Amino acid sequence: MTTTPSPAGTSGPAPVRDGHPGTWVVVPLYREAAVVGDVVRRLRTRFDHVVCVDDGSPDDSARVAAAAGAVVVRHAVNLGQGAALQTGVDYALRDPSTTSVVTFDADGQHRVEDAEAMVARLVAEDLDVVFGSRFLDGSTELDRLRRVVLRLAVVWTNRSTGVRLTDAHNGLRVFSRTGAQQLAIRHNRMAHASEIVAQVGRAGLRWGEHPVTVLYTDYSRSKGQSLLNSVNILVETLLG
Repeated sequence: MTTTPSPAGTSGPAPVRDGHPGTWVVVPLYREAAVVGDVVRRLRTRFDHVVCVDDGSPDDSARVAAAAGAVVVRHAVNLGQGAALQTGVDYALRDPSTTSVVTFDADGQHRVEDAEAMVARLVAEDLDVVFGSRFLDGSTELDRLRRVVLRLAVVWTNRSTGVRLTDAHNGLRVFSRTGAQQLAIRHNRMAHASEIVAQVGRAGLRWGEHPVTVLYTDYSRSKGQSLLNSVNILVETLLG
């Protein structure tokens, strides 16, 4: 694991007045050079601390993320999103001032304002985890088959973990420091999402769900948000 600081003079937006100084945003990163710069710049209009975990990308993802203002931690080889999330959480917890950790996808499908609202709710309700859900307010457009597959994954995750969620495979989550310290992600691929929920349940953490909008674009679908990927989520959940 190597760490790349943001280059001098290319740190993206200046820190904002609030900037959530106790919050780190963790962005797992693999082959997202086309969009990650915009994602990091948007995040840094609200959050001072963004760490991208470049999971062995063969493209320019790490350089673009660093130029936009993120700290970049690099895996020498591709290990999978679960491994990248754990590396990013571990990095964030090395900062003694960290009070919360956000997980946020690199492909542009999450909204920064949703992440900020979830951090506020974590604090206001004294929670350990806030899960983003695309099924609470109907703002996310999903085709019927994808919706069915994701619902089936939720049913299995709820039964196997005892944590009753409406959306178990949303990458937008917020953890308190206590919640983040309970994570020990061992499933590197899609099954890591159910593993996180199971660890929350076993630890008896206080959790809530918050409505979020997931922005499905042609780009995000091509990078893994296709129906086939939803089926892969279900299969890995059942086998994980």
